[in-house]
Amino acid sequence: MKNPKWNRDELILALDLYFKLPASKISSTNDEIIKLSKILNQLSSSDKQKEETFRNPNGVSMKLNNFKRLDPDAPGSGLVRGGKLEKVIWEEFSANRSMLEVVASKIRQAVKVGAFAAVAEASEEDELFPEGKVLFRLHRYRERNCKVVKALKKKAMEKNELRCSVCSFDFYQTYGELGRGFIECHHTVPISDYQFEGSKTNMSDLILVCSNCHRMLHRKRPWPTIKELRQILS
Repeated sequence: MKNPKWNRDELILALDLYFKLPASKISSTNDEIIKLSKILNQLSSSDKQKEETFRNPNGVSMKLNNFKRLDPDAPGSGLVRGGKLEKVIWEEFSANRSMLEVVASKIRQAVKVGAFAAVAEASEEDELFPEGKVLFRLHRYRERNCKVVKALKKKAMEKNELRCSVCSFDFYQTYGELGRGFIECHHTVPISDYQFEGSKTNMSDLILVCSNCHRMLHRKRPWPTIKELRQILS
């Protein structure tokens, strides 16, 4: 049995540490690498399939050395072999290290409080979410908070305003009874502002949107505002 390939969340945490450690300190005996190894093992949900070598300090230090081959400023060539996703993560975050630090910090917070453990598996869409699966699932969980979403929809239906906040699409008007009461919710709080301990989803954090506009709101970073998306449509 082989250990699974590194996923987006793991590589984000690895790259964040890569930029924080001097090249000479990348070693399986480094305290920060040992700490990251423990976090990665907490993050994994496939305990039954893990080898003893799963994300151990030696494997973590090797992964950091894989990033050297992509770093023009790194001393030496690093480890030549590496996965395609490493290059993708490098291209997304190496020029935006402040965002990398924020995202990595939020993933670590989620692991620390176990906030991701109770969140249901998402669809293949989470593979495309730049911040990784953990934060995507937490984001979707907040968008689907039944109590708050129901209250928001009820309020909109009472005012006859159950339509997209961006393009005004009305599912009932288009699909009749099939579309009655249907609309999606977008959680507007930026990933960088996420808090995990004691935080709640407020009605003011959600907006009603159609499926198309919802996908467009998720498509770039930072997320466009409702006003910005309306301007694109117009």
